[in-house]
Order: sequence, then C-alpha cells, then structure tokens
Amino acid sequence: MHRPVDRTLVGFADSSLSPTDDPRKLGAVRMDPPGPFTVRQSVDLRITYTIGHHGLDDRGAVKIVMRFPADGGGWQTDTPDAPNFVRAQASAPCRFRIDYAAFGHARPWFKVLTVQVIGGCLRENDTLTISVDGLRLQTFSEEAWELRFLVDACATGHFVEVPDTLWATIAAGPPATWHLVAPTRWPVGEPLRLGLKAEDAHGNPTADPDATWHLSADASVDGLPAQVARTGVAEVLEITPKAKGILRITARDAEGTVRAVSNPIRVGLDRTLWGDLHGQSGETVGINTARAFFLFARDAAFLDATSHQGNAFQISGAFWRDLNALTAEFDDPGRFVALPGYEWSGNTAVGGDRNVYFREEGRPIRRSSHALLADRSDIDTDCTTASALFDALKGEDAVAYAHVGGRWADLRAAHDGEIERAVEIHSAWGTFEWIAHDAFALGHRVGIVANSDGHKGRPGASWPGAATFGAYGGLTCFLTPQCTRDGVLGAIRTRRTYATTGARLDLQVDAHLPAGSAVYADDPTLGPTTSQPATTAQMGDVVRVSADAVQVDVAVSAASPIAAIEVRAGAELVARVRPSNALGGRIAVRWQGALYRGRGRQAAWDGTAAFHDCTVRSVTRINAFNPDHRFIVDGAEVAFEAVTTGNDGGFDARIDEGPRARLEVRTNRGDLSVPLCALDADGVRVSSDGLDLALSARRLPDDNPHRDATATVTVPIAPRGDTPIWVSVILEDGHRAWSSPIYAFREQP
Repeated sequence: MHRPVDRTLVGFADSSLSPTDDPRKLGAVRMDPPGPFTVRQSVDLRITYTIGHHGLDDRGAVKIVMRFPADGGGWQTDTPDAPNFVRAQASAPCRFRIDYAAFGHARPWFKVLTVQVIGGCLRENDTLTISVDGLRLQTFSEEAWELRFLVDACATGHFVEVPDTLWATIAAGPPATWHLVAPTRWPVGEPLRLGLKAEDAHGNPTADPDATWHLSADASVDGLPAQVARTGVAEVLEITPKAKGILRITARDAEGTVRAVSNPIRVGLDRTLWGDLHGQSGETVGINTARAFFLFARDAAFLDATSHQGNAFQISGAFWRDLNALTAEFDDPGRFVALPGYEWSGNTAVGGDRNVYFREEGRPIRRSSHALLADRSDIDTDCTTASALFDALKGEDAVAYAHVGGRWADLRAAHDGEIERAVEIHSAWGTFEWIAHDAFALGHRVGIVANSDGHKGRPGASWPGAATFGAYGGLTCFLTPQCTRDGVLGAIRTRRTYATTGARLDLQVDAHLPAGSAVYADDPTLGPTTSQPATTAQMGDVVRVSADAVQVDVAVSAASPIAAIEVRAGAELVARVRPSNALGGRIAVRWQGALYRGRGRQAAWDGTAAFHDCTVRSVTRINAFNPDHRFIVDGAEVAFEAVTTGNDGGFDARIDEGPRARLEVRTNRGDLSVPLCALDADGVRVSSDGLDLALSARRLPDDNPHRDATATVTVPIAPRGDTPIWVSVILEDGHRAWSSPIYAFREQP
C-alpha cells in the first residue's frame, strides 16, 4: 500500500514556534484532484486552505514546499499560457505576492512556493485557493508525491505545518523501451536469473500488458521460453547456459523487430557481481521509503548488491536503527547483498563526501554534524573532519569511498589507505576522471567504482530526470564469485572492481610481467605484507616490475558496438585502439565537460549544427537523458539543447556528402567549423572555459559490428613512483567503463 515516508524518520528542522498548542487551530487544507497521476502529466491543481482560528494577517503568508528531487519545473506567475502558472484567490478581498524558489526552504523540502498577503486579511473559515494551471508533473514515479503546507498566521516569519497531509501517487508512463538484464560472467550448467522489464520514456519501470516478448539465444541454453506474455513491471526467468562462450539473449516483438538485446554473458568463468552502493530515499533527501529502495534494487534493477547512503547529518537515531534492520532483512547470501552504511557528508572544506560501508549491523554512525537533527544526545560522536572520520573508523570492519556529489572529496585534506579503498568516478552527478587523477598524483592506490547516488528511488537503473542531475547513474562490477558481504568488501579492498556509466559490459585487463617481478598481497605502503613471484597481474594488483615496460591485454564484450579502448598510465594516454579502422559517412558531434568541481557543475549547451553540401539521412542522439530538451532535425540542420556534468552527449549523423561538405556547429559555449574532408577518427576539438568543457566532431565507420574486442598494448613503467595502468572503454551508444588500475613500480617501496 502506498503511503508517504514516515515523517518521524526524516531528518529535518523546521521552526517549532506556533501561535497555538492545538494544531487544528491552524486550519485545514485539501488538494484537488487527489490523484493518482502519471509522470509528466499536465494537471490543473487546486489547493484550498481554510483559514484557522487566528486568521491570516496582513503580511502573513503560506508556503507549499516540495522535496529536492522534484523536477516538474519551476512554478511561475509570468506567463499564463505556459506550464506551472500559479494564481491565488481568496474568499475575501485580498492582494497577494507570489514567489517560487528552487532552493528556498530547509532540506529536504528545498522547493518552495510562498503566497504572502500584502493587502487585506483573512478570517477563520475564509478560504485561500492556490491554483497551478498546467502543472507539469515530475519525470519519476513516486509512491507518495507529498506537498507540505505551512502557515505564518501572525506575520512573525515563523511557519508551522498545517496537519493535513497532501499527497498522491505518481505512476509510470506507457512503455517506451524493453530491457534484458543478466550476469556478465557465469559458470556452465548453473542456472542464472534473466531480468525482463519495460521502461517508460523517463526510465521508470512500467507494466507492459499488451506485449509478447519473443526470446532467442545465440548460444545453447536451457529454460528459455520462445515467448513471454508480460504483465508485471519486472520479471525474472531462470535459464541455464550449456556451453562456454559469449551468450546474448534477444527479445523481438510480434512483428519480429528487435526490441532488446541482453548484456553479454561470458559463460565458463566464475560469477561476477553488479552493484550500486550509493543512493538515498525519502527519509533523507530522496523519495519513497528505504524499504522501497531495497526492493527496487533487487527486483526492478536486478542488482546483486546495494547500500543505502543517506547523508549522515540527516540520519536520526531512529532511522539509523531502521536502516540496520532493513539491511539485515534484505541481505541474502548467494542471492543479494545489502551493506549497512551511510554517507559522511562533510563540506569540501573539511574533506568532502565519503561513503562508509560496514560488514555488520549495529555499528556507530559518525556524522559530520547534526545540521538537521534536533536530538543532540549523541553529538559527541560526530567526526567533523574527514581525518577524524578515518581515525574513528580504525579497527572497524569497514571501507570507504571518496565521493563527488554536491560536496566533492578533497583527497589532499584526508586519506587513509586502509579504509579509503576506492574513488567514485561516475554517478548521476556526472563523470569525474579528475578525482582518479588527484589520487594518482598523491600516490594513493585506490580502486575505481561508480554508483548512481540516485535520489529518485531507482538504485541500479537511475535516470537523472530534468533538474539537478545530468547523467545516468553508474554501476560497479565486483570481480568476486561470492555473492556475500565478504565477497563485495573483499573485492573493494583488493581493488577488484571496474566502473561503468550504467552498461553491464565485461572487461578483462591483464598485465604480463617480466621474470623477476612480484605481486603483493596488499599495498606495501600500508604496512607489512607478503609478495610472490608472478608473471601476470590483474586490475587492482600492486606489482614490482623488473623491466621498464609491460604488455597489457584487454578484452571487452558489450551490448553495443565498441568505439575505442584507451590504455592509460595514470593521467597519460598510452594508446587508443579502435576495433573498427574503417571510416565512412557517419559524423559524431559531441559536447562534454562541467563548469567546475562543485555542486553547480552543470553546463547547458544550446546551439545548432549545420551540414553544408550534405544530405542528412538519419540522426541518432547520444546520452540524451531528458526528452524535454529541444532536439529538432530540419533537413541538414540540427537544433539542440543539452546538459553535461562532466560526461558527454551529442549525436551521430549519417550523411551523403558533396565535394564541398562542411560542418558548422554554433553553441553558447563556442563554435566549431571544419570541412568534412579533414575529419578523421580523431577529429577536431574546440575547448571552452570550465572543467574539460569542449565541443568536438569526428568520423565514424558506416557500421561497427564489434561488440567484442581485444587490444594488446605495451606500457612503459616510470623509473620512480607508481605507474597506474588502467583502461577506459568507450561504446558507440555513449556508455563508458573504467578499470581499476594495476599499480606497477620499479623500485622497492
């Protein structure tokens, strides 16, 4: 049964001053229509407030506040014919001032509409009706979309909540895409779980009652039905692969059109796990309940592992106990891993965000502050700097990630190699290769991970929506066959992880070591450890190399064509290998980057791309996460709006080009002009002010069939210090992946 989040578990602090001890004397409020609604539905909403005992004085006001993730757009009073137009009307003569602010109230109720009386007053049982014409609802489904109604009856500046609850269910829209989700490695002859689901245009899992999925496999498999009539939101089939090799499952509709292809399954290898260990629910700054969070991760995103990571300064003692009970309930060794933990959310000035994960429930929570907690009984347990946090975690069976969200982690301020084992390189906040470069420059030996940091109740399948976030949420692959807490934490500690922007691809990175080399059991800079002679190393290893170079082998299998494999030594590119060297009549136009490291990093792109002396046959959008953004193809011209937050986006155009063919791209952040005859696979790039902000164009092959690819590259080893050998994979559909490094050095540490 849908219901609002239990308010007693939500960390927030409003004024407690009220003109009365009887909440009913504050009046009553109702919403019409009451719902349910559908995502992106346009609704004429009426909120009627019946004035309470004290009346509503001249300069008194009411507020309607909404949660931070709400992305239906700003309520406005300027354009009556535009969405979200607000009017206020009273049953007695009054004039009103109406203001809306996206960040105007206390977290997590940031969004606020204020209606203030500026002429007249209202008496008990008078009514104030606030109308929102053409209210455009949010992009994400929600069990209980909740509005809080607050009143300052006496014009004191203190707002008190009217006790009536305003909420409605917002359901997913009609199906737009199909998805097949499977493990990426699996032993022969053991049954695996194949997830089937449809999503609407904004990434919400949705029922698909009229569809029949016709399924086929490109390798031998038992238990796969020829067709499935789907009625639920997400379903699981149990199938058994029978032979070694790469297995993919295809779903077609009744007309035979391919609607989905599963991620590749490398059959014949030990199992690996997929996890999103970073997200929030409505008890902190997200939506829906924490219970719904774990159910979605397991049953709708088909994850193997997750962790709720609420901002610690917002986690009350009651909610911390509730979270621990939930992880104990949902943790199911062999099937699903639920890790207890929290996000230490100190400002960047004191170290910045860190994600903390425990092996067991019942461990103390170390907050950066009690900023949103009225109960101060345990404030002496706070760790107000990242250094203090690491000191407090010594001796705990715990690990931490350095995180980039609203507050970015400053690795110069604090680091403990025993505890902080990874950096989060991608989330719904964007892509942050720079945090890995920071770690390398400081000599930290960390793994590479990605998560969603989703606030919309969709861990493991996290679309960014239409507001603050600008990227699809990431995933981490844990190279362990053990679907247990020990397996996941062990993979983190040994850096046996790789990160993706949400694609479930398989990535293998091996270094071939010369005679006399050795692999360490753990990072020798952390204390005494053992080593043993070795001829190969895999991602995460710390190795002493007896020569000035090593050979690195990379193998990738993905659901979409592989554009490039980049082998790197720290921040330096060693080699870029493209599986397809052919060039054709396909042009890739990309925009990328962020404004800066902090919370307001979103970069808006607004422009046009014109192909001169060309015929444009088709255009495919890349990383277009917000369907509301303008994207118009008119002959040989493309008009676009987009947002990047460290990631990239753009489009691919298939063209027939004449002898004077030319591309001209004009944007608010710079222009690019190039004759198409000058474009090759590397293309051209125009940089802009900001953090790796750039506009680029390059030539692609007409068709790229390479969903499986290998590369062999010789990587030089620096004479002193670490050479972090890692790999980035770029897929044609816009997804990316990054391996954890092999940390190679030549001298004795």
